Amino acid sequence: MVTPEEQLSIIKQGSEAIITEDELLDKLRVSCETRRPLRIKLGLDPSAPDIHLGHAVVLRKLRQLQALGHEVHLVIGDFTGMIGDPTGRSKTRKPLTHEEVEFHAATYREQVFRILDPDRTWIHFNSEWLSGLDFTAIIKLAGQVTVARLLERDDFANRQAKQQPIGLHEFFYPLMQGYDSIHLQSDIELGGTDQTFNILMGRTLQKAYGQPAQTAVFMPILEGLDGVEKMSKSLGNTIGIQDMPDIMFAKAMKVPDPLIIRYFELTTDIHPADLSAMKKKLSDPSVNPRDVKLGLARLIVAQYHGDAAAAAAEQAFCRLYRERNIPEQVRTCQLEVGDFTGEGTLDLVRVMVRLQMAYNNSEARRLIQQGGVRLDDLVVRDFRLPLSDKKIILWVGKHQCVQLINLG
Repeated sequence: MVTPEEQLSIIKQGSEAIITEDELLDKLRVSCETRRPLRIKLGLDPSAPDIHLGHAVVLRKLRQLQALGHEVHLVIGDFTGMIGDPTGRSKTRKPLTHEEVEFHAATYREQVFRILDPDRTWIHFNSEWLSGLDFTAIIKLAGQVTVARLLERDDFANRQAKQQPIGLHEFFYPLMQGYDSIHLQSDIELGGTDQTFNILMGRTLQKAYGQPAQTAVFMPILEGLDGVEKMSKSLGNTIGIQDMPDIMFAKAMKVPDPLIIRYFELTTDIHPADLSAMKKKLSDPSVNPRDVKLGLARLIVAQYHGDAAAAAAEQAFCRLYRERNIPEQVRTCQLEVGDFTGEGTLDLVRVMVRLQMAYNNSEARRLIQQGGVRLDDLVVRDFRLPLSDKKIILWVGKHQCVQLINLG
């Protein structure tokens, strides 16, 4: 059995903050003495069903806790999802329909077990207990916190300062998330730092209801491939855990050099000693960060697709990008329905203008007519042409290139 002190060290690695470490160590000691696993809670908002490496930062920490013998309780917010988490919002969120919530929840269930151990994971829908609360219970819950406390939230405070409306129902979101902790009697709740207010509300409410307060473990927010904004599908800077191996590998090679170590630490299972060695290696001016990044991409792909798939993806990447002299930072763009004029017929002019590889339709046509446009190694002179390949490199001139992904 891993000692409580060793467990705390493992939990702390990569964590942003723990409130409080002393409480957590006490809980780990009691758990070891009684051999009772701790109940770890994670709330999932079912409005964004495509899990990417940013989401996986928290999920991978949960997997570590499972390996230490503890149990994970995932709360899919099918009830709270009908309100919508106001965190980071400048206006009231549009409520999700029951059908949307059910679809997203099913997608989450399919994806989380690519990371978590099913035998140590329990999945709950908070409608199981929240939908049954009568008005007396709701008044009691609301009576545990003041309006002033709720207005401490940055998003609410900002909206109030700008005289933007705040729906009364939005105040209930953190209360309902806190009630989830009461119902589950959770020992620990994990979440990103953007969930600080909601998770600490759980501590407050558990105390008010006579329960020990859960320990809050906050994980950092992972920057996306742009190196600036947090990883978000809406910003197009993600690596999805369901991406195909070669696409995942190519995306991982786009991680900005200053974030290589951060990605190793937050998205892989690299041993602390190996991480230290990697930092030392990158500090050597003679080492090309690209070579270190190849190892990062290989690790990421192997975690979700296996070693064989990772090796094949690396070979394909090196063959494509090195033999054809394609820049490693090439953009990847998914073709849209509107890019095709018929069954499998690509409107090349539209694609070039949409991707800003030509200023307008006239310039796009001129470049094609002059032989300045290639698909892979083939010069094209037709404005419209059949396209059956799933992936192809579009070249405009000698320096502009985009990898087109055809899901049709």
